[in-house]
Amino acid sequence: MNANVHQIKTAFLDSLKRGSHLSDDALGKAILSMLVLGESIVSIVWIFAISGLGEEYAMMAVTPYVYLIFSYVSLLIFYRTRRYQYFIFTQLVMLLVMPFFLQWTIGGYQAAGGVAIWAILSPIGALMILGTRQSTAWFFLFVVLAGFSWKFNDLFSGNPMPMPLSIKDTFFLMNIIGTACILYAAMRYFQSQKERMLQALALEKARSEKLLLNVLPESIASRLKNNDMRIADYHPSVTILFADIARFTELSSTMTPFDLVNLLSGIFSMFDHLAEGHQLEKIKTLGDGYMVVGGAPLGLPQHASAVAALACEMRNALAIFSQQTGHDLHMRIGISTGSVVAGVIGTSKFTYDIWGDTVNMASRMEQTGLVDEIQVTESTYQALKHEYVFELREAVPIKGKGNVNTYLLKSKLIHIYPPNY
Repeated sequence: MNANVHQIKTAFLDSLKRGSHLSDDALGKAILSMLVLGESIVSIVWIFAISGLGEEYAMMAVTPYVYLIFSYVSLLIFYRTRRYQYFIFTQLVMLLVMPFFLQWTIGGYQAAGGVAIWAILSPIGALMILGTRQSTAWFFLFVVLAGFSWKFNDLFSGNPMPMPLSIKDTFFLMNIIGTACILYAAMRYFQSQKERMLQALALEKARSEKLLLNVLPESIASRLKNNDMRIADYHPSVTILFADIARFTELSSTMTPFDLVNLLSGIFSMFDHLAEGHQLEKIKTLGDGYMVVGGAPLGLPQHASAVAALACEMRNALAIFSQQTGHDLHMRIGISTGSVVAGVIGTSKFTYDIWGDTVNMASRMEQTGLVDEIQVTESTYQALKHEYVFELREAVPIKGKGNVNTYLLKSKLIHIYPPNY
């Protein structure tokens, strides 16, 4: 099974980008709605408070009136045209300009109770909606307007309309508490959504890591993630196992595709569990074939013994599986020991594989082997002859090698020691 790492990573990143854009839009709309709603409520309060002072104060109420009209006209345009960026721009402009104009018309920051503080919602909103870079200009404009108000405050407060002390205190309290409440609510919502997105990102990353480890050895996956894109390792001594289900083509012709895949999945999952128990690495499956290596990509001192033990367990496990499922299942297993080159190849479709004469010989051992037998090469026999019982097969024709002697691994060698040994 080829490990399409590049496509996995690309699909994962694309899904994150799509999810990020969708989440950013939804988050921006929610935050902007909170800011506009909060300022709208305050504008209504300002209108009623100022209008209640008499007709001569009516001009002071023009600014919040204009804000409400422009704000909801732009909202109507947005729903008709779906021009979200236009809506953001107009709302941020109104949030920035309206408090300063209101302060100037009332008579400076003292008379208005510092109502211009509401303008801070504009750069803060831009920061949460548009990001750090685009919010800089909005904050700069806020500073310019604040400096302008301070510089010319005497001009604005030259002929202020008399404001009752209770109204001034109410404005001051509303300006401080109101901006604090809206900012806290917006920042709290922003932070909660950020935490939710980070949790989702962590979950997706964990799922991606799990998927990556399902198709690549852990050590190889770690090297790829560290941008080690040219992985080529020489292993002087490893042991390769090839296994193949005998007469599987005949069996598959009598099964539905679902049953066939389900059967293979059950068999190979069982083999995977056994291989993991011996610290062996499954390289791939090819149809009904199964390939395992011991000693790569990580070294394993007793790799031949581990692979031989796995082969015996696979044979026994398949026999039990055959009885449980009612299928007449048999297999051939071939093993060879020697040097290999292992690495990752491809630019768009990565796959970890191993090459060399040892791999070819292990494959030939499986192909020329006997049903329900484990056939090994001379090199594997030499590594295991003191641990297992073998049966010699003479002059077995091997492609590219001619007639060679092979060995059938029969069972574990039982050592009988004399008393008092």
